[in-house]
Amino acid sequence: MNEKLISKKKPAYPITDLLSSYLTDQGRNIKIPIFYDDLLRFQGAIEIFDDDDNDTLWVSCYYAEYEREEILLSLKQIYSILHSDGSDTILPYLNIDSIDFCTFGNTKPFRVKVRNILNDNYIFLYIKKADASRIYGLELEHLLSPNHINFLVYKDTLIEEHISGIPGDTFISEYLHKISEQDKRALAKEFVKFNERCFVRLLADMRSYNYVIVITHDFDRIQYRIRAVDFDQQSYEGNPKVYKPQFLKENNALVKMSLEVLAKESIEQYEKEERSLLAKRATSENERLQDLINCMKKDTISSAEKVKELKKGLYKLTGDIRFKRAKNMGELLNSAIDFIIRNYKNENPYIIK
Repeated sequence: MNEKLISKKKPAYPITDLLSSYLTDQGRNIKIPIFYDDLLRFQGAIEIFDDDDNDTLWVSCYYAEYEREEILLSLKQIYSILHSDGSDTILPYLNIDSIDFCTFGNTKPFRVKVRNILNDNYIFLYIKKADASRIYGLELEHLLSPNHINFLVYKDTLIEEHISGIPGDTFISEYLHKISEQDKRALAKEFVKFNERCFVRLLADMRSYNYVIVITHDFDRIQYRIRAVDFDQQSYEGNPKVYKPQFLKENNALVKMSLEVLAKESIEQYEKEERSLLAKRATSENERLQDLINCMKKDTISSAEKVKELKKGLYKLTGDIRFKRAKNMGELLNSAIDFIIRNYKNENPYIIK
């Protein structure tokens, strides 16, 4: 795919009052003791290199002594709010090992390493400028995927929990050629399902560095799951192909592998399975999902030109007049979800109607 089809610079969209109310109702909108802009006041930074001495595009920040203690305490409190009851009882057992800043990409996040000093276990938190597109993406991932997402929002600051896994580009370059044929079939199945899930829920730009490969050892096999980690391009692009990871050149190795190890009938089966799962999740989370989509319908998270292009493309693919009538990205997403629910109910003879 020609990379110019993916927008180089997507604008950040503000959180509307309606979306803020939704987040409050769902326990996502919680007062936090520090803002993204507070962390920007670092006095200096040191470049971080990987084991092969390559620049990671992250820098390790340090702060003036007079405000360092307050910043560290506030970050510990954020951990307590995100992972516990928000009380101060666990704070003496926490240490902030590092505060890193990413110099690459749109969001320019801070990565905070929080360590439990009693056992040396640690996790990472990410602190970013809040963007409505990303928040819609995170919440849709929580509702429509097999993954739970833990995040908090307060005014213009977004706190996200780290999503563990091997970055897709790293896995493709260092591990893909080493795995067995059975593992290739298992990974290919997951890639097909991930591809379908992104398309239905309109999550774009899933290039290999925007998702991770999660490996789970079962008693007789290895299971794979592909998890998105970048949600900035939720319902933004106009070209329908950008919502399918299979059309992005960074994923060519996974596409080639999938076509080699899976029969066409298997690919169609896994696509149908994923659409059915999406329909079930959307139905079970209907009330919350509709509240979220209503926020999207009354929000602006893309340009009129991109909306026009996408609805034309989706109508051409499906023939569903609802896409043609959609006026914004919220209505397009609603039409996509309605489309798979209707097809699931019509094709399943065991559904009680």
